[in-house]
Amino acid sequence: MALIIGAKRTAVVPRNGTFGALFPHDLAAPVVQKLMQDAGLEPGRLDQIFLANALGGGGNPARMTALAAGLDHISGISIDAQCAGGLDAMALAIAHVDAGFADVVIAGGSESFSQRPLRAWNRADGTIDFYSRPPFSPFPDRDPEMVKAADDVATLLGIDREEQDAFAINSHHKAMAAREWLQGEIVPISGVVNDAFPRRLSPALARRTKALSGSISVASTAPEADGAAFCLIVSDRIGIDTDFAARIVAQHSAGADPTKPPLAPVPAIKRVLAQAGISPNDLSLIEMMEAFSVQAIACNRSCDLPFEKTNLSGGALARGHPIGASGAILLCRAFHELRRHPGKALCAIAAAGGIGSALILEG
Repeated sequence: MALIIGAKRTAVVPRNGTFGALFPHDLAAPVVQKLMQDAGLEPGRLDQIFLANALGGGGNPARMTALAAGLDHISGISIDAQCAGGLDAMALAIAHVDAGFADVVIAGGSESFSQRPLRAWNRADGTIDFYSRPPFSPFPDRDPEMVKAADDVATLLGIDREEQDAFAINSHHKAMAAREWLQGEIVPISGVVNDAFPRRLSPALARRTKALSGSISVASTAPEADGAAFCLIVSDRIGIDTDFAARIVAQHSAGADPTKPPLAPVPAIKRVLAQAGISPNDLSLIEMMEAFSVQAIACNRSCDLPFEKTNLSGGALARGHPIGASGAILLCRAFHELRRHPGKALCAIAAAGGIGSALILEG
């Protein structure tokens, strides 16, 4: 059986902030090293690194991370599932250990919005067209911009700007209150020991922020950010002594309507609750991605999830959204919250193209 015995992350810093000159492997390597050191494991004990990244230019960032961490024997496996990648990398690593292919693995994600490369189409006529994001659906009429898709869901479900702003304000409030507590899971890089974005967001300030599309505002949208998060996963076959361990008891990644990506986690959440044989009220806590306020609100409502157990120390609206790392940050957060609130934790995230991933962690 695979056990998660450690979880660490960097602080999350908005794009072009203190981490602006760092590449994904620069952010990831110190976290990987810290996990191994804390567990008292020699580098040679590590069998593999699974790393999610969405914005890089290829080149296997998992291998780059291994080399940067002095782990030359690690080949590295990189995946791209956009926002869901960090959570899906964890599930792949767990399966790898449970299958007996490895005894010690590290899994998570790393993203640098600041250092993402310019991307362009090389057209047949010789012209070059730069683009900010790839298509997430082969059908242009089913591939909305994320902000527009969020506004469409807000309209569909009647979630107005005031409710969205109130949710964002609460996220910042919880993150500010947990600032000191959160330092325990953060590996300092460039002297940064706290998430950089949380602030005392007031209703008046939220109302003054720019509307991005309909009811979606700057206040109710997670900012583009840099960061990394990883977990250390070991097999119970090797008998490592630890004061706390957690295990994944259910996991599912679902495809849903690509025109409504904020709702994509709903079938995944319902599936993992059924797999675990529990109801929402049986959960000790929930780490729900907050790419947009409306996305978190809609998923909670659609699955009858208790808001009072959701993102106890704030969410991505107060941290930022380093795409490939965000799912791993959710699991890192859940791991540490379970030390204070034992039981079962739900992690869930939406991704472009209508992808929703969810898992239940027990500890």
